[in-house]
Amino acid sequence: MIEEAIEIRTSDGTADSILFRAEGERRPGVIHLTDIGGIRPSHRAMAKRLAERGYTVLMPNVFYRTTKPPVIDVTIGLGDPKTMQRFGELRAPLTPEAVERDATAYVNYLAANGGVSAEKIGVVGYCFTGAFAMRTAAAMAGKVGAMASFHGGGLYTDDPTSPHLVLPRIEARLYFGHATKDRSMPQEAIDKFDRALAAWGGKYESEVYEGAFHGWTTSDAPVFNEPQAERAFTKLTELFAATLK
Repeated sequence: MIEEAIEIRTSDGTADSILFRAEGERRPGVIHLTDIGGIRPSHRAMAKRLAERGYTVLMPNVFYRTTKPPVIDVTIGLGDPKTMQRFGELRAPLTPEAVERDATAYVNYLAANGGVSAEKIGVVGYCFTGAFAMRTAAAMAGKVGAMASFHGGGLYTDDPTSPHLVLPRIEARLYFGHATKDRSMPQEAIDKFDRALAAWGGKYESEVYEGAFHGWTTSDAPVFNEPQAERAFTKLTELFAATLK
């Protein structure tokens, strides 16, 4: 598996990215969006593992407007003031409009890449990029065939820019794996989100991973839950196999 550093021109600048591809093979394309810890060994391993299942995987630095990796020390507690300040700095430029502009660039890059075979692209987001994955599926509805989110935060809020409001624009098959007792996506929000998904009427699955807390899929997270992370990976690969191949 080739791990290649690349750059993608967006309307707002240049996104440093990593492309995982097989030498001389064309495979379905997938976008892997990291959690707020950004590109680092744990997410490199996740993206590479997915690529080894038969995909060409693009992992962009979603924080390219602010910094290159590493973006933050993920071992510091969430309550640390400097950490919370850094979160704010990283999030600030990532408005819904900016996320959709980036999504267009990422999807178009994969669609034009010689290592990508399928007409439809897949996208997966973790933590706060679960919402980014939704916005990607909405912005590029004709090209995104499948979308997944794991422990996605703030997918349903009362804000006028809540991610759930993009559902009518989405054509992809969707999967949502929610964390247990997640302050960024409490059960009440999950229930409202599920009702919005039912009203949307497309193909989807939404479930809570019992005993798995926010961040459980990532090996460097304090709450890493290996059995549930394996189940999440199985769900992800089943989704992409059913829709992209």
